[in-house]
Amino acid sequence: MINSTVLIIDDEIKLTQSLAFTLNQAGFDCLKAHNGVDGCRIAQREKPDVVLLDIRMPGQNGIEVLQWLIENTPDIPVIMMSAFDDTQDAVTAIKMGAIDYLSKPFDVDELILLIQEVDKRKQLEFEVRYLRDRFTNDTAFIGTSAPIKLLREQIDLITNSQVATVLLSGETGVGKAIIARQLHIKGTSQESPFVEINCATLPESQIEAELFGAEKGALPGLVSRRRGLVEIADGGTLFLDEISQMPLSVQAKLLTYIETRSYRPVGIAREHKSDVRVIAATNNSLEQAVEEGTFRQDLFFRLNVMPVEIPPLRERDTDIQVLANHFAQKFAEDAAVRPIAIGKSALALLKGYPWPGNVRELKNLVERLTILHAGQIIEADHLPSEFKDVEPTGPVSIEDSMQSVERAMIQDALLKSGGKKGMAAERLGISRHALKRKMQRLTLS
Repeated sequence: MINSTVLIIDDEIKLTQSLAFTLNQAGFDCLKAHNGVDGCRIAQREKPDVVLLDIRMPGQNGIEVLQWLIENTPDIPVIMMSAFDDTQDAVTAIKMGAIDYLSKPFDVDELILLIQEVDKRKQLEFEVRYLRDRFTNDTAFIGTSAPIKLLREQIDLITNSQVATVLLSGETGVGKAIIARQLHIKGTSQESPFVEINCATLPESQIEAELFGAEKGALPGLVSRRRGLVEIADGGTLFLDEISQMPLSVQAKLLTYIETRSYRPVGIAREHKSDVRVIAATNNSLEQAVEEGTFRQDLFFRLNVMPVEIPPLRERDTDIQVLANHFAQKFAEDAAVRPIAIGKSALALLKGYPWPGNVRELKNLVERLTILHAGQIIEADHLPSEFKDVEPTGPVSIEDSMQSVERAMIQDALLKSGGKKGMAAERLGISRHALKRKMQRLTLS
């Protein structure tokens, strides 16, 4: 196990040497500096796990050094020390960001326990940041490509407006339901309902009652009043997926509701009111459906007030690696295994593949690869047969493949070591400085 590194900054040379000797005996590696300038230089170069900092020093005092450390090495915890029982200094240091304050002379055993506690806390914070970064985008659509940036701008425009109907269009698997949820989350309060119905899954005899409700006895076997989805979604969002599959008879009633925000449940003459944002989605051309007579033209015009086209995955190939990494982390967490990493040769094929099933197909592929090859670097020969005839996008070199393997191994070692570079270096069988050079070369923070 790699020892934690403690940097002692104190102008008392004998005390520093004595303290370093004691901490060495307890299993810590120690660095020493006898003035603030040297201490800051060593802290920036060596990135110790903990800093012990004396307050009263000639030249640059401890408070000034603490300010520099907080600004330039904010991830390194600092414990202040002083032979003067000055409450004001202690309060100032804690307010600035020091994690503790010790008055000399102090019990060395207590100091060792404090450093161990700080070390554990730092590792826990690293794990929390790691998990937060992994799951921040779980409820959002993922990507940094130009089409996705434009899509985000459209969503912001819609949610900042009073538009009551939105039409989402795009191929199957592009993420229409995710976009609908984003529009709901950004455009309503957190408590408001989001109600979804797939118009292709219900028979014509049921879809009207499902949408608008029905009175007791109005339908065969209906022994109590049924609340409709329009009523349930009041104050929130009604998401109508596969709107092109809605029967013409129900389309007429939906049009009336969109125009008046009123409706009549089946078997009831009295009108009911409901304030709902209607989001419809389709993977078919509604214009063509209008021409074929299977979709009402007036309803199409009403829905098409704010059309949003969601791009297919093949038109945003720069997002493929981001999405694949996201799904790999998710499925690895679900299965309690190490995540797969996408190698250069596999990525070149993924970017050249047409993705008829879009993001859903990529998600399913990553889940399959996680089951079959957990923790491995996925290269071209790991991919299923449909990728064999794909023309790779961009050159794939031996150097690129080796860098991909190095990057994955370093990331895995850092994760298992709680972010400690020294421990990660030991796992990898290299020196700490060699690890730092590799991380810089591979642009790993």
